[in-house]
Amino acid sequence: MPLPPYILKRRGKPADAADRDRYQTVYAEVIGSAAAPTAGLHFTPTLLDDLRQRGVQTATITLHIGLDTFRPIQTAQLEDHPMHREQFFVPDETATAIRTTRERGGRVVAVGTTVVRALSSCARADGAIDAGAGETNLFITPGFQFSAIDALITNFHLPKSTLLVLVSAFAGREAIRDIYAEAIRERYRFFSYGDAMLLL
Repeated sequence: MPLPPYILKRRGKPADAADRDRYQTVYAEVIGSAAAPTAGLHFTPTLLDDLRQRGVQTATITLHIGLDTFRPIQTAQLEDHPMHREQFFVPDETATAIRTTRERGGRVVAVGTTVVRALSSCARADGAIDAGAGETNLFITPGFQFSAIDALITNFHLPKSTLLVLVSAFAGREAIRDIYAEAIRERYRFFSYGDAMLLL
């Protein structure tokens, strides 16, 4: 996995072997992503085991993050921003797990904004997920009707990013402004090794 420039050139401590090991999710299996899905960096094998012991079911998709996911919005109108494409694969087991979770009254929690895009791209209006491979250039903006997920774990994103637009669409612009004001005031960390938030 290539390391982002801000890790390679950070002040005081350049990237080392630990970064090459750490800048990868513990559950990654398939080569193909241009960047780590950074919301997943918060999970360790111990944390995943603890969640399972508490009755939290986990399910996976294959998702190839593209470099354009970090490209800032440079258009005056959101709808004019050319959204990049990312490849994904949703296995039958994951589509089934989402359906059975909903049937028993549970919540589907996505880990990362790109997972939201992938699941939303293969979701039906009732929230059912169709298994299969595809690619998405879905640009989720305010007004989007979320049917694929009920909650989101994500990092803190930079201004003018499509990722920040997505979380604003999910949680509401004012709520995100308040959350980010708190993060800045309390000196939360942004970027890949930064802090995370759970949006319900």
